[in-house]
Amino acid sequence: MEPVQQRFGYGAQAQSAALFDEGLRKHMLRVYNYMGAGLVITGLVAFIVGSTPALYVPIFSSPLKWVVMLAPLAFVFFFSFKIQTMSAGTAQMMFWAFCAVMGLSLASVFLVFTGTSIARTFFIAATMFGTTSLYGYVTKRDLSKFGSFLIMGLIGVVIASIVNIFLGSSALQFAISVIGILVFVGLTAWDTQNIKEQYAENIDQESQQKMAVFGALSLYLNFVNIFQLLLNFTGERE
Repeated sequence: MEPVQQRFGYGAQAQSAALFDEGLRKHMLRVYNYMGAGLVITGLVAFIVGSTPALYVPIFSSPLKWVVMLAPLAFVFFFSFKIQTMSAGTAQMMFWAFCAVMGLSLASVFLVFTGTSIARTFFIAATMFGTTSLYGYVTKRDLSKFGSFLIMGLIGVVIASIVNIFLGSSALQFAISVIGILVFVGLTAWDTQNIKEQYAENIDQESQQKMAVFGALSLYLNFVNIFQLLLNFTGERE
């Protein structure tokens, strides 16, 4: 017969594992909720600005468009360097502000592409993102070994995109879109696994909140980039 101490020990371990799993589930749900709310803010801002001439004409017909286009990148760098020192409340407010600024940047999408193609591309991107994020969450395979390769691919895509601003090559843009989609799909699975593995039940609530915001930012960026790159293939221009 199994000793009483072992039975109680096993029960305690099982209960602890169940509590950890429940905490992890709530943490991941918080991450996805932040991300989803951020996408709603971005979509609303982009739609309102893109459908209001009094707003988009002064922005996209002047040098102000470069400020709008580069502002999200400045937010990302600020987040990366300051996330450890800012409070959870500040991190959350900065995330909402970033999503709104990203909406300004994406307003041009509504000026270039039809509403039907935007909606269709959004659902394709959502399907791709959801599938790969789910894989990153449930897989037992260690995806960390792909991290450096994906980061190098991301850097390459960014550099090529900047170069193509001046070249305007359609062939290069096609290659950037294909490689970029593959990179960001891979990053979605990788980031999801990282968010899951970084969760720890014994850290304080403030740190968990910041982890959730930063995790939401990572997944949000992956989704937005997948969406934008897919528009190059599925988007129907006005």
